[in-house]
Amino acid sequence: MSVAGFTDNIDNRVTVENTLKGLKHAKQFAFDIGSSLVKIAYSSTVSRSKTTLDGHECESGERRTAAFAGAGIYEYGPVIADALHVDFKKVDDMECLVRGNNFLLNNICDEAFTYDHHNEVCKYSFETINAKPYLPYLLVHIGTGTSVYRVESDVKYERIGGSSIGGGAFFGLGNLLTDVYDFDELMRMAEEGDHRNMDVLIADIYEGRTHNLGLPDDIIAGSFGRCANSEFVRKVRQDPNYKINVLRSLLLMISNSLGQVAVLYSSLFPTNRIYFGGFFVRNHPIVMRTISFAVDYWSKGKMQAQFLRHEGYTAVIGAFLLGQEMHNEKCPHDADTSYKYSWKEHYAGSTELGRFVPTAPLSSGFNVGVLEMECCDIKLEAFPLLKNSVVYCPDSVSLNNDTEARKFWISCMADSIHKTVYKAIESQNCCNDASERAEIVKKKYLSHLKILREKPFAYGCCNVRNLLDLREQILNEYLFDDAYLNQKKRENDLALSELRYRLEAIDRINDPRERQLAVVKGLLAGNVFDWGAKEVVQQRKWLLDDVDDWLEVFENKKYCCVLIFADNSGADVILGVLPFAREFLKRGTKVIIACNRSPALNDITAPEMLDLLERISEVDEILCNAVKKKMLIVSDNGQGSPCLDLRRVNSSLCELAVNNGVDLVVIEGMGRAIHTNFDVEFTCDSLKVAVIKTKWLADRLGGQVFSVVCKFHKV
Repeated sequence: MSVAGFTDNIDNRVTVENTLKGLKHAKQFAFDIGSSLVKIAYSSTVSRSKTTLDGHECESGERRTAAFAGAGIYEYGPVIADALHVDFKKVDDMECLVRGNNFLLNNICDEAFTYDHHNEVCKYSFETINAKPYLPYLLVHIGTGTSVYRVESDVKYERIGGSSIGGGAFFGLGNLLTDVYDFDELMRMAEEGDHRNMDVLIADIYEGRTHNLGLPDDIIAGSFGRCANSEFVRKVRQDPNYKINVLRSLLLMISNSLGQVAVLYSSLFPTNRIYFGGFFVRNHPIVMRTISFAVDYWSKGKMQAQFLRHEGYTAVIGAFLLGQEMHNEKCPHDADTSYKYSWKEHYAGSTELGRFVPTAPLSSGFNVGVLEMECCDIKLEAFPLLKNSVVYCPDSVSLNNDTEARKFWISCMADSIHKTVYKAIESQNCCNDASERAEIVKKKYLSHLKILREKPFAYGCCNVRNLLDLREQILNEYLFDDAYLNQKKRENDLALSELRYRLEAIDRINDPRERQLAVVKGLLAGNVFDWGAKEVVQQRKWLLDDVDDWLEVFENKKYCCVLIFADNSGADVILGVLPFAREFLKRGTKVIIACNRSPALNDITAPEMLDLLERISEVDEILCNAVKKKMLIVSDNGQGSPCLDLRRVNSSLCELAVNNGVDLVVIEGMGRAIHTNFDVEFTCDSLKVAVIKTKWLADRLGGQVFSVVCKFHKV
């Protein structure tokens, strides 16, 4: 799904066509039409070329229903519908806002954020998707006026109040007071002003005695209070800073008042969150700063003002969802059920205005902003065995706040893109344009990294996981759907040729404890054998060494079902994971191997693992019988990343884990067990094993390159 916003000269057809990718295959439209801004949401089937093919094609979708919201629908809606040959359907603006808001909160992990003006490192603090139950919440929409909604679900919500004060008051009074008629210019001027030249502060009234009242000196006692004196007014109008000062005071008066209104409504209608949106708020730091202060002050620190990265698209996304439902009711034979699945943010397809970069959102001239999202075709949900899914955060390091880490990892990713595009070209050596596409991938990825160097919060929480995901998205966009395909095939074939000898060597170890130690070392050795690595597992004692605790539990406890989150192809999964899993199978324990749903680097995917099991069954009778009896099964984790985000796991895997009584979770590999999930706890036993292959990370953990981590937690 692509969501776009346009301003001013909408006759600029070339810009529109270049920006709205896949438009000719669009099959569902929605429009949110305002006085100066038009937002379009549409879905389009995008081709994903397989690396084994030199060509690709995509079936054309039928254009069907267009849902319209906004003040300008009756003027422009019928004309647009006629041009697109679709039915004109008006939808309720309030329902669109609610549905769009919920959709973004449910599908974009780092959508909501708080703003802290005093944080010098990063003023934006992003709340993860499962941070706390966000329903019910207040939605404070500040447009021309202000409306306050209480939202309990997509279908249960109500407008509980509002105010005539809003963006219209600031825009209108700003025009009257300054003769400036551009909204963004008014905001810019307000940023530069000093309200203390207009307002009366508590300190002005009580002259140093404010501590007796328990009030800070700089609290505003009366907005524009100084202007009650006619002599002062005559003088202040001669001040060269009059316009910026009066705008600052006006903006603070409106923002503070609306923050107080929101808190009062939250006390009457108890809620878990207060979200602010509307064109008055949209990415303007001065507004977010003031509203944040007001909510904190009036709630006595009990509530926080929260904002959405893509708040400007909520109404048109809601209209799109409603349009889908109307079409499905009308044409059940041609129903589109994608809205029932989970979606994810497609960083690579969003323009600078579509992604979150805190500047004035739309300036003069023709502008296009695009937010692109991708349907996952499955339902993703929080992994049910997390000990505390409420506070779960997958990432070990936040690059938003850690400047040193950010510099290292962005430089690391920039250096490694050359190797990645080399592998991508190799995977499609039969394609004439592979080198050309690979060069575009490299340039585009480096341009995104440049943005992240300057604005690490451009995609919400900046972390190693997102940097890797961004790279995969750009590769896929330019039809490199499996850059390491050839590498994986070579490594799998080589590892398979050694599997029989590896299993025979393990079976010759009679002592169960020693045999288990051997397969754990094998699990680590397989993880060392990543692409380009030439090391072996270090001798114990390791950097983090819980092996003895693990061996003690393994000797004395029979597990019901083990879930293993696998990492790399080749030696890792074939010579490491499978012999480890085989020891459980010999004891009658069921084993689920969870692999990526789609390719990422040289990581094993679920379809590849299923193919391997057929070949492996010819090598070993124990594994063969386990596959036949469904004691060894493969599931996809719902992801396509070298890391693991347990907030968004394939619902079928979650169901498997619960129904089979998983009582041991094993996570292997640096991306899944250290970059992510290093500190996560489960409701069952867990084992995390990895070899550290990065000097920076080894230094952070107090070890060396190729240090070993074996972390066991018993509940």
